[in-house]
Amino acid sequence: MKVLIVGSGGREHAIAESAAKSDKVEKMYCAPGNAGIAEYAECVDIGAMEFDRLVAFAKEKAVDLVIVGMDDPLVGGLVDEMEAAGIRTFGPRKNAAILEGSKAFSKDLMKKYNIPTAAYENFTDPDKALAYLENAKFPIVLKADGLALGKGVLICNTLEEAKEGVKTIMLDKKFGSAGNEMVIEEFMTGREVSVLSFVDGKTIKTMTSAQDHKRAGDGDTGLNTGGMGTFSPSPFYTKEVEDFCNKYVYQATVDAMAAEGREFKGIIFFGLMLTEGGTKVLEYNARFGDPEAQVVLPRMKNDLIDVIEACIDGTLDQIDLQFEDNAAVCVVLASDGYPVKYEKGLPITGLDEFKKHEGYYCFHAGTKFDGDQIVTNGGRVLGVTAKGKDLKEARANAYAATEWVHFDNKYMRHDIGKAIDEA
Repeated sequence: MKVLIVGSGGREHAIAESAAKSDKVEKMYCAPGNAGIAEYAECVDIGAMEFDRLVAFAKEKAVDLVIVGMDDPLVGGLVDEMEAAGIRTFGPRKNAAILEGSKAFSKDLMKKYNIPTAAYENFTDPDKALAYLENAKFPIVLKADGLALGKGVLICNTLEEAKEGVKTIMLDKKFGSAGNEMVIEEFMTGREVSVLSFVDGKTIKTMTSAQDHKRAGDGDTGLNTGGMGTFSPSPFYTKEVEDFCNKYVYQATVDAMAAEGREFKGIIFFGLMLTEGGTKVLEYNARFGDPEAQVVLPRMKNDLIDVIEACIDGTLDQIDLQFEDNAAVCVVLASDGYPVKYEKGLPITGLDEFKKHEGYYCFHAGTKFDGDQIVTNGGRVLGVTAKGKDLKEARANAYAATEWVHFDNKYMRHDIGKAIDEA
């Protein structure tokens, strides 16, 4: 079959690498793609939000399957457009992608269907939000309702900070229209765990667990980023936690969406918080996490295309989803200055080394070709992933592999997976 992947980051590179192993795939395209994805797919210069051009391209090339990697096109309704043109597409339709597209919607859904989450209130009026904060307990969390590249969440320790946060999100519109509505939520403490799942509208099959590191600096300092590294599995995702989530979270979410007339097919990413008062849902995403996909997909034993087709066809119950009994760690190599200001266009060397070693991957997030040379083209440049028999070995392997790659403003955190030592 011919496959088109929509997106340009490390997640899409991991999807392409995984899909390329399938005997079913004869030709792969990626729009817009990047320099790393070009090894597996023909990259086409069409943006992820150019729906008309994407549909026209898929028809022209007789594409059999479209995989939408990114949140924006899912929330915008690309799956609906592709399906209307008769093209099989993997990902939730617009009315289901709202699970990620609106934090207010997802919080209301959890409340209605008794899915455990933090206490919250939704606001469209900044004055009412400010009045509510006067009697709130701190710290408190402010979230822009819409998509904000993982950056629209502010943790405020004082009333002054929170008032400034309302101004930032709702008045100054730092995150654009994502801040037209805002969620104010109780601050939860505990360990975060990410669990990705495949869903076919009725059945849900969870993948191996992971945990990512959002802050730019060592020791979880600095600004929130799209993720500076991940490890999988999480040692804190115990059998007890899994049993609880199977009973109260996973299937409950799929059933809730179906009951609302919003059948969900695709990937649900559960961001969980393991609090003293039990496991609660922190957030939902409607697609593979990035960089979580970079540690989860390399450990998957199944043919990715088989699983994707089962999700589209509603036959996921017939799939025995299996993962390797090992571990993987991903360390993101970023441009120094990310997520604020950084230089692009710097030559990258050492990428060939990964081909010489089994169980090592270098997923491209922000790269492009400049002639024959691969250069930096973003804040997060590469995701260096390595497997190991356990988390400590995988982490040592990943950090060793970061030494193979060089570019002038290379920056990384040195404590990815630090929680492994506390488990």
